[in-house]
Amino acid sequence: MGKSNIVLCGFMGCGKTTVGKQLAKITNMDYIDLDQYIEQQQNTTISNIFAQYGEEYFRDLEHNAAKELSQKQGCIIAAGGGTLLYKRNVQALKQSGTVVLLNVPLNTIKHRLRYDKKRPLLQRPDKDKVMEEMYNSRLPLYRQASDVVINANKSPLATAEEIKAQLLK
Repeated sequence: MGKSNIVLCGFMGCGKTTVGKQLAKITNMDYIDLDQYIEQQQNTTISNIFAQYGEEYFRDLEHNAAKELSQKQGCIIAAGGGTLLYKRNVQALKQSGTVVLLNVPLNTIKHRLRYDKKRPLLQRPDKDKVMEEMYNSRLPLYRQASDVVINANKSPLATAEEIKAQLLK
């Protein structure tokens, strides 16, 4: 593989957390969710950070977390949905990690997130339209940032097995 970390990226609902945990199990690697890492460090939620300090402040925290995590080895890192939209985060995480895009069609994502109550961006009547616009603007950036693209429109374990097969030969 060459690099010791595997960084999972993709749109919300693509399976970064679920696949990441499965992948960690079958590879005996540590699993780290970047957003949870920030929340633990700040002792508050991402939503609170956005509300209190704004997005720019959060993006700085996110970049610092990306730099810190790139110093670790043997980790599965689930990046936040917006993390790899910023070149500085891509550069930091690629220092020690192979970036894997979990590619899932928009219709599947809409189906998976239809009852979501946690994501602030989706708590609105036009959530399908918002999801579609975000998906279409973010997907090219995810593709640009990624080293490997995996079809994640299958079970989390099957997706994790495919990543393991491709990266840990």
